[in-house]
Amino acid sequence: MKGGRQRLILTAVLGIAVNLFVASPAAAAGKQTLTGEVGDAMCGKKHMEGTAADCTRTCVSHGSKYALVVGDKIYTLESSDKAVLSVLDQQAGKNATVTGTVNGASVEVSSAVAAK
Repeated sequence: MKGGRQRLILTAVLGIAVNLFVASPAAAAGKQTLTGEVGDAMCGKKHMEGTAADCTRTCVSHGSKYALVVGDKIYTLESSDKAVLSVLDQQAGKNATVTGTVNGASVEVSSAVAAK
């Protein structure tokens, strides 16, 4: 009985260790810092109204999300942090650097600053 119980505990500990080893690199790979132009998810690279800043602010006020245009890729920016949203609003049509968890074409933004 004692040997079976030790084997069971050892198996459980090894299973947890393997899961941590496999999951940690995947989770770490999702957090990135990206720099690009702040726009909106609806217009992407081509703004439909006025300047890029005006169009971005208009679209966001009508329910679109902020986006970051990095080369040919457009990332939808997700955040409810008022400080992050304020920076994105200030940087509309300009470059910003965002840090967050990347999930495909979406970024859960943890911080945003004007790009240097």
